[in-house]
Amino acid sequence: MTTSTPIDIGISEADRTDIAAGLSRLLADTYTLYLQTHNFHWNVTGPMFQTLHVMFETHYTEMAIAVDSIAERIRSLGLPAPGTYSEFINLSSIREIAGVPRAKEMIQLLVHGHESVVRTARSVYPVVEKAADEASADLLTQRIQLHEKTAWMLRSLLEE
Repeated sequence: MTTSTPIDIGISEADRTDIAAGLSRLLADTYTLYLQTHNFHWNVTGPMFQTLHVMFETHYTEMAIAVDSIAERIRSLGLPAPGTYSEFINLSSIREIAGVPRAKEMIQLLVHGHESVVRTARSVYPVVEKAADEASADLLTQRIQLHEKTAWMLRSLLEE
């Protein structure tokens, strides 16, 4: 435990630890996708430049707020939130992209990234439900809804 003051919020220490571990993976995925999206915002080129540049900015701005909410939920459970690149690399299911892909590949990579975040969020649900942790469940539901919608919108750009 990282605190000397007991935490009595109706969730056992073991469950809080398990939930925080899952939320740490979600945080790492979200931060990695944030960084990838910001990179693509800076480096996109081609006929869809303006559309993608603005869209990517909207996406990474939302994720910048989300990482704070996820980290604060971990802290509310009484555990430290990961916050270094090395921790994020070890926890994230999203891998770093080398170089600068073309615009269409950027979109495909971001679709996969958003879908990865959704899968990670869903994987945390069993322990959240077992612990009756409504606050974490609400956070997960919000993240799933947003990332599923974003993946759908990005996929729509790939249709002929």
